[in-house]
Amino acid sequence: MSWEAVIGLEIHAQLATQSKIFSGAATAYGASPNTQACAIDLGLPGVLPVLNQAAVSMACKFGLAVGATVSPRSVFARKNYFYPDLPKGYQISQYELPVVQKGQIQIELDDQEKTIGITRAHLEEDAGKSLHEDFHGLSGIDLNRAGTPLLEIVSEPDMRSAKEAVAYMKKIHSLVRYLEICDGNMQEGSFRCDANVSVRRKGESKLGTRAELKNLNSFRFVEKAINIEIERQIEILENGGSVVQETRLYDADKNETRSMRSKEEANDYRYFPDPDLLPLVIEPEFLQQVRAELPELPDDKKQRFMKHYELSLYDAGVLTSSRDLADYYEEVVKASGSDPKLCANWVMGDLLGMLNKNNLDIVNSPIGSALMAGMLRRITDNTISGKIAKQVFEAMWDGEGDADYIIEKQGLVQVTDTAAIEKVIDEVMANNPKQLADYRAGKDKLFGFFVGQVMKVSQGKANPNVVNELLKQKLG
Repeated sequence: MSWEAVIGLEIHAQLATQSKIFSGAATAYGASPNTQACAIDLGLPGVLPVLNQAAVSMACKFGLAVGATVSPRSVFARKNYFYPDLPKGYQISQYELPVVQKGQIQIELDDQEKTIGITRAHLEEDAGKSLHEDFHGLSGIDLNRAGTPLLEIVSEPDMRSAKEAVAYMKKIHSLVRYLEICDGNMQEGSFRCDANVSVRRKGESKLGTRAELKNLNSFRFVEKAINIEIERQIEILENGGSVVQETRLYDADKNETRSMRSKEEANDYRYFPDPDLLPLVIEPEFLQQVRAELPELPDDKKQRFMKHYELSLYDAGVLTSSRDLADYYEEVVKASGSDPKLCANWVMGDLLGMLNKNNLDIVNSPIGSALMAGMLRRITDNTISGKIAKQVFEAMWDGEGDADYIIEKQGLVQVTDTAAIEKVIDEVMANNPKQLADYRAGKDKLFGFFVGQVMKVSQGKANPNVVNELLKQKLG
């Protein structure tokens, strides 16, 4: 009997505000423990929260970008639970009336598009962090993160595989970075998710019992954890057992999920409206101002790249996967005046390959867009060949200067003089009489051999187009 997975994600995006959602304390990452927690974050008696307008603006940006309804009136609630890193004994969140409701996003997987519904996105404060190392059997509490603004983005259970879940998560990750509402740094915990996973027999409409996988902070872990959980649930059901609704933790070292606690229901948290906060009212004028600040969105940019630069769906998708990469590419095309496809090949191929190899982001590239454009101009005007450009690229990466300086210093100018190239061809033909006789006897594939030999003797400097034309004439 075949099974079907049903997956929904709850993504927590840390909003890129300078201060916390209900206090003026800083949100900078990496400060010494408990140095960025004020009286409000500590939950001291008599303090009152004040809502951060920048966090509201960022939530509205996201809602507009996914075609959702931005609620003109939403309410903050207290989510009650007791944990050492939650000093107030409750978390301020939104429950029945969230700020963003009913949106959607398109994902692409294996050349197929699919719409994933977004149930809601609500504002809430983060909790602190429990530290279990270096305390000799005790736990330490760092409250720097307490009160940091989060946007929790809850999907519909529309995904049917771990790959779909990863594609959706990557799309949201790209979007929040485009909007500049979250830095998307998964290692620092700025972007993480919980996955709700259940299975059912194919053809059934009723949902199975779900398990929630907590705090997955990499795309690779999301895929692995979901696949393992799907296998675990299927095995239980096929052996006649029942899946228990619970919260589970993914152990990357053992590549397994294990039970943390039974899954709470909403009534376990005893939600009620926070008496210290007025309802959040968003005026049409405020929303219009936010709409005017929206950048070109990823899907719109991708369509423009395909139309304006005549790129394939794949190329446009890669180049618009991040706002910084898209900006870099457009700067290169504009500054170089080169064929957009040539620019795309170099940015997507050699540049991204080196960046990935060195674990660098495009913003930290040793080869800026101006340097890349300078090299591509020399390819376009036939100063250097594509092969020689590889040497120039490596030298630029190593900080040896711009393309013109490297070409002059290393004597890499492409040879286009027909007389000079003819001389090399004559030499190659004289040194390879057997191959010449075989070619003239009908072995046409040896043409590539002669091209290779000419390029070798010229140290790659001969213009390949001129070489091909002259060889056709001389080989007969």
